[in-house]
Amino acid sequence: MKKLSVIMPVYNGELYIEEAINSIVNQTFTDFDLIILNDNSSDGTVAIIEKIREKDNRIILINKTKNEGPANLRNEGIEMAKTEYVALLDADDIAMPTRFEKQINILDTNPSLGLCGTWFTIFGDKKEKVLKHSEKHEDLKVQFLHSCGLGNSTVMFRKSMIGDLRFEHQYVPAEDYGLWSEFIAKSEFYNIPESLVRYRWHPGNISQTKEENLRIAEVAIKKRQLERLEIDSNDENSSYYVNAVSLKRKQNAEDIIKTIEASKVLKQKNDKLKVYNQAIFCEHIDRMIIRTIRNSKDHNTTFFKYVKNDSGYFNKISFLDKIIFYFKCQF
Repeated sequence: MKKLSVIMPVYNGELYIEEAINSIVNQTFTDFDLIILNDNSSDGTVAIIEKIREKDNRIILINKTKNEGPANLRNEGIEMAKTEYVALLDADDIAMPTRFEKQINILDTNPSLGLCGTWFTIFGDKKEKVLKHSEKHEDLKVQFLHSCGLGNSTVMFRKSMIGDLRFEHQYVPAEDYGLWSEFIAKSEFYNIPESLVRYRWHPGNISQTKEENLRIAEVAIKKRQLERLEIDSNDENSSYYVNAVSLKRKQNAEDIIKTIEASKVLKQKNDKLKVYNQAIFCEHIDRMIIRTIRNSKDHNTTFFKYVKNDSGYFNKISFLDKIIFYFKCQF
């Protein structure tokens, strides 16, 4: 039996699929199956896959007769996998040759880890840059309150630890954020501080074409995480709790005051429940609140007095920002 299953959903991917597959079959670690789930493509995708498969029997091709979407296809791939480890790569991304070797070494030597990601490099229609998410588990847990701390195409996880968790279609196109935010609550994560995947940015990226759905899904995922701190998602103040852990720019002064009060509640609850490392958690919230104050939509003397006397944040603001904030509120 192979040690690793690699899952790659694809829909009309003829432009990039060959490069993506080649980046997998040329890995320094070779003991894997590559499960490609073709989502009823109408272009030349299948012909390209078949040509490569003739030379490499590690490739398994599943052709769908109707469009099911990447979340459902990845779930099917996870179900099919009978291996110890499962890795993901999208059909337009590229894995560096030593990616699997390095991730498996980390997982083999750290049995408490459920998932290992890596840094990754964005290229294509955007200026090339390396995204450096948090490396260690406790930092990642807190980062997830603000945004997904993993590149989906960098993920390798332990099949036995993920249990029944799967990508949820209700969170498309943020289904990866939804799944990993649940998984990190029950298992340790680690990001290798090295870019081992090239993430292609182009007009077809689902995150670009469905921005409003993405925003709605991300808020719902953040609210679900805050339920661990006994914050009801239906609480009339739930949005302020979200804004305390995840920056929302250009709030009015009244909403910022409510956000600051929400931040105090969150700190108290975490101190009691110990969901997150308290020092990391408080540092993250403080950073969000200071940036929120700096990005306030409006200013007035009442707001200044609250921040100075009642917020608990005035002494954490830099001297220069205090001066700027004072003059904005006075004039």
